[in-house]
Amino acid sequence: MLQNDTIAALATAPGEGGIAIVRVSGPAAAALLEKLFAPAVPWEPRKMYYGHIRFESETLDECMAVLMPGPKSYTREDVAEIHLHGGAWAAGSVLRALYQLGARPAEPGEFTRRAFMNGRVDLSRAEAVMALISAEGGRAARAAVRQLQGGVSGFIRSAQEELLSLLSGAAAAIDYPEEISTEEAAGDLEKGARRLADKLEKACDERGARIVQDGLEAVLCGRPNVGKSSLLNALARQERAIVTDIPGTTRDVIRADVMIDGLRVHFSDTAGLREGADAIERIGVDRARQAMAGADAVLLVFNAAEDWTDADQRLLDETKDAPRVIVLNQCDRPLRLDPARFERPVLISAKTGDGLAELEKRVAAFGAGAGESALTQQRHIALARKAASSLRNAADACARGDAVDLCAIDLQDALHALGQVTGEQVDEKMIDDIFSRFCVGK
Repeated sequence: MLQNDTIAALATAPGEGGIAIVRVSGPAAAALLEKLFAPAVPWEPRKMYYGHIRFESETLDECMAVLMPGPKSYTREDVAEIHLHGGAWAAGSVLRALYQLGARPAEPGEFTRRAFMNGRVDLSRAEAVMALISAEGGRAARAAVRQLQGGVSGFIRSAQEELLSLLSGAAAAIDYPEEISTEEAAGDLEKGARRLADKLEKACDERGARIVQDGLEAVLCGRPNVGKSSLLNALARQERAIVTDIPGTTRDVIRADVMIDGLRVHFSDTAGLREGADAIERIGVDRARQAMAGADAVLLVFNAAEDWTDADQRLLDETKDAPRVIVLNQCDRPLRLDPARFERPVLISAKTGDGLAELEKRVAAFGAGAGESALTQQRHIALARKAASSLRNAADACARGDAVDLCAIDLQDALHALGQVTGEQVDEKMIDDIFSRFCVGK
């Protein structure tokens, strides 16, 4: 399904840099490169050569260039890459020359789209390219690499094989009723469908996928003046929150992003939780409680240098079912609280930084396993759940004694949903939507 036109675009980020790479793909890639590139020595494909880019008697840049004939290229078409000096003028002038010679500007994601349309990668691997480009931490990058190497494809194809086996069994029962009883066929189909549905559900970790893609939400909460803002600043290694001795200084949610062990963590400092606050502070307290309700980790901060209060106890009781870490702050001062009364407390000093490494380790533990499930993208998870639902519908139909051919309809629906993950069962609109999110040049 090779395209009959040739596209060109900047493959590196725009702006100043050491190198700018212009990528060309299509049937005219080799001819365009020959018109523009003057190598210092005779050249051949798949080798990088030094030379100059010349157009209309003008030397545009000193560069390196390589031609990669299809099908052994990224797009399975002829692909040329020109490595120029970084900067807007050099790359822009080369692109303008290519467009004048007949190439057209590539659309967002069009190089990877051509790789998909030409069968070099399936849709899940194509999506992994963009996931790897946009990864902001090691966890997200590793999940994208696993997907790029076929982790999702392998899992889905295995599920498809099981589904096809179930469909074959159903077809055999329909075609040869004298050899395979309806009861036997329905029983096998029901067991197989439920087993595969459970397998698909187990592979769907929506929380883990969200944490990998968007980061882990950690909320600091506690009474006013226990050191939450100081702790946020210490974790962020910068002054993000205002710190004063006046209770109620923080009246809104203040966020700081920190990378911990390859995992992006969004720390939120919230208003001190207390009764009798003014109208504005009460809004801040409401927002604090909302943030706590949606948090992956609640950091319950107490001042270890002060006596225990009824308000502290209420907060401890209120968060007993939350995913929390009990943080005893100001441990650089004489302790008034006994750490032994708490479950696995972390003793810290936001002032000196003592205990911060242990606190970060405990917070990161709430993201353990994120990105390690078979499916780590929301689109794939939604389709796998759709397939699992169809499989359970088929199993329930078998259990009710419905005709096997009716159960097979649900199996076909499940097979169609799984095919949308890898791109075997997708329409043009879905393809347009997926690749529109890519950057130009990829």
